[in-house]
Formats: sequence, structure tokens, C-alpha cells
Amino acid sequence: MRKRIAAAMLILVFLCALLPARAGAEALALKAPSAVLMDAATGTVLYESNDRERLRPASVTKIMTLLLVMEALDAGRIGWNDSVTASAAAVAKGGSQVYLKEGEQMTMDEMLKSVVVSSANDCAAALAEHVAGSESAFVERMNARAAELGMKDTHFVNCTGLDDGPDAAGHLTTAYDIALMSRELLRHDAIRKYTSIWMDTVRDGKFGLSNTNKLVRFYNGTTGLKTGFTSAAGYCMSATAARDGMELIAVVMHCTTSPERFESAKALLDYGFANYALVTPSPPEKLGAVRVELGASPYVQPEPASGGPILIEKGLKNSVETTVELQKSVAAPVEKGQKLGTMTVKAGERVLASVPIVAPARVERLTWGALAAAIARRMCLCA
Repeated sequence: MRKRIAAAMLILVFLCALLPARAGAEALALKAPSAVLMDAATGTVLYESNDRERLRPASVTKIMTLLLVMEALDAGRIGWNDSVTASAAAVAKGGSQVYLKEGEQMTMDEMLKSVVVSSANDCAAALAEHVAGSESAFVERMNARAAELGMKDTHFVNCTGLDDGPDAAGHLTTAYDIALMSRELLRHDAIRKYTSIWMDTVRDGKFGLSNTNKLVRFYNGTTGLKTGFTSAAGYCMSATAARDGMELIAVVMHCTTSPERFESAKALLDYGFANYALVTPSPPEKLGAVRVELGASPYVQPEPASGGPILIEKGLKNSVETTVELQKSVAAPVEKGQKLGTMTVKAGERVLASVPIVAPARVERLTWGALAAAIARRMCLCA
């Protein structure tokens, strides 16, 4: 029993050694009561502090609103050429707005721009109604999508984050869950057209917009994403930025001042960019074909099973090397995805990843008739 426990502990220590180290809460001394830093490509959490505490998100809620709009656009349920009409309910929304009039129409482009840049509650509600028919129906979709994304500690009651309704106390999420939905929204490249705007206009230049995310102007590499504030929620934000091929998501919640919010987000992003990097491993040279014995095709061209990036400590980036071990031949039939070798990614003696090299497609075994025909052809050639 002692030997088993010792072996298990050795395996655990080995696995932990492969993971990038996270900073402790005291290392960054953030003023934000709740925070998380996530790598957008891999979903790896690089820093966490009370990131599972359920808090009010204010307008950061609109990340989910925007995600559902983008998914509806991609699915063709709504169109980029649509005109969106403001209802009485949308016009009645308080807080940040572009002061829509009942019955006023705006293009999809201007509605999205107003939500992303100026956090317009009236436009968010109008978009929700355009997608689902009513805000209540849209909120049902918001909660369903949150469940699909694994946002276990989230419950939405509206599409704006306003907390002036009787059910506002139930509108809750966490820094970690916000990072999850932020990561999903970033997969939609079209949203990036809006998230990095500093200043713009709508209504033929008659109404000015100024981004509530000041990092857009003052932090190098900022790509978005969304701020929020109410007296109950405090100052919140999901800040995203990209440098050297790596994009990070920094979420801070319940800050007491706006400068505290931005400084906390900047500190998280600075920490991430200073300490981590992404590498996308590839074979050191083109992989040779593997001979298939008695196969309908004589060879199969192998490929790595995954071409995704690997998150590593930044100091290791220049020492990363890949080696390949590949079978010379394999017996038919060969299944799609069948392992034919291994690509090992190392930094010095430290193994960062082992990527299977696989067959991209099935190779059938020669039938007896095909085999006999092949033997006959060979005999004729030799004659």
C-alpha cells in the first residue's frame, strides 16, 4: 500500500511539474476582490482569486447577449442587412443608451457598435427582441447557452445587466464564468470590428460613441472586451489583449473605483504576457509516408493528431524542440485516427507534450481478388 501511495504521489508531482505555475493572490496584490486570468487559445487559467464567487456582473452581461447575436448571425437566423426596430420596452431601458425612439430603426451594424462601444442598454434589448421575439425568451437562451459553456455559477435575468428590477438579486455570475463566455465570443472574428473602436458615431455621424473600455486607447494590444458598472455590482470588466501571438482574458469584478478596475486588469495582463507564451509544435521536417502492408493504398501519409498551441513558461520558448518517432510500416486495415507514431515536444530535458501522429483516413485491406490480380500483374511484368 505504501509503495502504491508513493508511486501515485510521484506521478502527481510529475504532472504538476508540466503545468505552468500560477501566481498566488499575494504576488500581484490586486485590489479587485474577484479576478481571473485565462489564456484564450487553450482556456488555461493563469491566475485566480475568488474567481468562483457569485457576484453581479452589470453590463459585462452583454458579452452573452453579443455571443447569442453573433451565433444567430452565423446561423443565418438574422442577417447583417437587417434593420432592427426599437420597441417601447427597449426604449424604456435606463442606464447607458443611445436614446432610441419607439419605432426607430437602426442597422445591425450600428446596433452592435452601440452595444459594444457605448454599452447601450436600449440597443441590447432591441437586439434581444430581434433574435428571440422578446427579452424574456432571449434570457432563456442566455441561460441555456451558459449551461452549455459550463458556466455552472451563472444565472441571468435580463440581457443588459441592469439591476433595478425586482429579480435583480438573482442575476449573478463569476469571474471564471465571464472568462468562459468571453473566450467563446472571441471565436467570432466579426465582433472584433467593434471591440477595439475608441470613438465612432451612429445615425449618419450625428450621435457620438466613446468606448467605456479605456484600455482600448491606453493599453498596447487591447482587443476588447466589455466593461460594467452599477452601484450594487461595482466596477467590473472583461479585458482582452493580444501580443506575440497570444491572447489573454482578464476579468475583474466588484472593484470600488473605475481606475482600480483598469489597473487590476492591466496588472493581470502584464503578468500573463511577462510570464507565458504559446508555441505551436510542428514536426522538424515533413513526415514521410508509412507503408501499408496488404493495403488498398500502398502508403498512408501521417499527420499530428492536434495542431493546437501549447502554453508554456515564457523562458522556455527559445529552447523548445520537437522530435518524431514513426512506424516504418503498418498492416492493413488502417483505421482513421490510428496511431502511427509520436511527436514529442521538449524544452531541454522537460517534456512539454506528446502528440500522437495518426492516419488521416482509413486504408482498407486488399481483397483476395485484388491481391491475386496484383500478383498476376507482377508476374506479367517479370515475364
